[in-house]
Order: sequence, then C-alpha cells, then structure tokens
Amino acid sequence: MIAPETKTMDRIAGLKEILALDPGNSFARYGIAVELAHRGEIDAALGEFDALLAADPDYTAGYFMAAQTLAGAGRRQEAIARLKAGIGCAARAGNSHAQSEMQSMLDELDR
Repeated sequence: MIAPETKTMDRIAGLKEILALDPGNSFARYGIAVELAHRGEIDAALGEFDALLAADPDYTAGYFMAAQTLAGAGRRQEAIARLKAGIGCAARAGNSHAQSEMQSMLDELDR
C-alpha cells in the first residue's frame, strides 16, 4: 500500500509538471497550494496561493482556501483580510454561492 504522503507528493509532482508546461494554469497552481496545505506546509501553500492570486485575481476559490489555510494556522486577521478580498472577487464575478460561503466564514472569524 502506498503511504498517503507519497500520493500527495505524486499529485504535487504531476501538478508541477502541468505548471511547467503551462505556467498560467491556475487550476494546477491552486491544486499545488491545496495539497501543500493538506500536508501542513502552510508557508509553501500560502506562497502558492499568493502566486495564484497575483496571476489570476479572479480565481475566487483561491481566496477561500487561502483564508481557510490561514485560519487553520491561527492567523485570524490575515484570514479575515483574504476573505474580504474574496468576497469582493465573488461579487464581481456574480458567484453568490462562493460569496455566501466566504461571508459565513468571515462572520464566524470576525466576532
């Protein structure tokens, strides 16, 4: 049986290959960030989320997952800032579902 860490490493390697072929592939960069966050590599994950959102500021899911990663790391104020940016992005995109999810998380953190 393959250890879960090995599967994650394989996913990250595969996503990095995609990114090497297509540096603007937002989904691949998002996937790398999520995988790193799941592995507990918070700073590396946040670096990938930052790169994603710098290159593709309309990638709404990036804000939400970055905020969840920050909140999980106890970085509440940074999570709140990321959620506020994400809510604005979702509103511009007309993505009411994402906007609602992020608003709920913001309400929870901003007590």
